[in-house]
Amino acid sequence: MRYRFYTTDVFTDRVFGGNPLVVFPDAGGLATETMQRIAGEFGVSETVFVFPPEQAGHTRRLRIFTPGTELPFAGHPTIGTAYVLARTGHIALRGDATRVIFEEGVGPVPVSILWKQGTVAGARMTAPQLPILGPAPPPLSAIAHVLSLDPHDLRADDYRPEAVSCGVPFLFVPLRGRDALRRARIDPARWDHVMRSWWAPSIYALCFLPDGAEASLSARMFAPGLGVVEDPATGAAVSALAGYLAPRDRSGDGKLQWRIEQGVDMGRPSRLDLEAERSADALVEVRVGGAAVMVSSGEMEVPG
Repeated sequence: MRYRFYTTDVFTDRVFGGNPLVVFPDAGGLATETMQRIAGEFGVSETVFVFPPEQAGHTRRLRIFTPGTELPFAGHPTIGTAYVLARTGHIALRGDATRVIFEEGVGPVPVSILWKQGTVAGARMTAPQLPILGPAPPPLSAIAHVLSLDPHDLRADDYRPEAVSCGVPFLFVPLRGRDALRRARIDPARWDHVMRSWWAPSIYALCFLPDGAEASLSARMFAPGLGVVEDPATGAAVSALAGYLAPRDRSGDGKLQWRIEQGVDMGRPSRLDLEAERSADALVEVRVGGAAVMVSSGEMEVPG
């Protein structure tokens, strides 16, 4: 049977930037094993398979696969799928921001599809879960060695490593400078020993000295356990990042905003806009948004 697919670059406004995504807008009839094999065939960070919703009032049901496993939630697939469905006419737009709800493994995910200057400009999702803190991380020296860095490259002050999740857990590791972020490389043997069975095996390394003048920080994400050596842009991680940054922000209640640059060291620069609403010193909502561009379309012959 033949299945239509589209590819898009997410968290960028130009082709060959951002994070590539494959979307199958009508995936009815595909088995789980087949979807996993298709994701491995394409080999990008995530491939999305779209189904009719299971609950009234919802827009679509998404199943998201990395080359190695299925994910309960991911940001760039959520935003990229909304963009593709709008661009291809699978979702009708109403005004400057059309609200849809996707069913994912973590529950309903609200998304606003953005219309600007006569075209679909991108999307903004609301995190399905508020950030929760994980257990105490492994020792600083162990984390440093996993990243092929010296322990002095890692910050040990108020911005020490900490794990947070908004449905998918990440270990946030602030580094002392942009050079340390550039040098970071996963040591597979040490990652296997230290991180594989830990609560948050994926590492989000960052520094507050970004390349872009408009960015708040620069980051890199490593997820060997998901079959992703490095990810150009990670919406689920940036959602959880709000739970790391907000407690360290002393500006009070209201809207908090950050722009994150990621993928620069991979040659796929990405921009992710993070917003968090804080009331009575607690987060009440987290949103992640960005642009996307269509890249290609085609058909795959899937054996019956």
